[in-house]
Amino acid sequence: MRMHAGKALTIDGTFTVTKHHQGAPGLAHGGLLSAAIDEVLGSLNWLLGEPAVTGRLECEFIKPVPVGSVLHIHAEIVGTQRRKVFAVASARLNSESGPIAIEARAIFIQVSVEHFLKNGDRSIVEAAMSGASDFEVNP
Repeated sequence: MRMHAGKALTIDGTFTVTKHHQGAPGLAHGGLLSAAIDEVLGSLNWLLGEPAVTGRLECEFIKPVPVGSVLHIHAEIVGTQRRKVFAVASARLNSESGPIAIEARAIFIQVSVEHFLKNGDRSIVEAAMSGASDFEVNP
């Protein structure tokens, strides 16, 4: 996955579908495509400077995504309300102007670092916060 921040509150990403990503023979697995979309949508929260978690993710699969395809994912924040961040994304096949394969909508909930300390593996979270782990955003 490659991503870069766009204008305003947008992120563009590309995801190459390999044989390791297939569900039905020759086609990408929908759950994996959902994860790729969630990754780009979730990265929008870095633009706001607040950690957030996925509260809701809805994906509409419009076209099959063949193995070997490159998805061009465009995501943007469309609104905020208190701790909620509303975002949308579309994934196009093989070019930024290719046919839309997936459309998605998401709601993210902004959380404090304490959320990760309380619910995750504390040693991994503390190592990530100190820079002493291999966890990286945009390595």
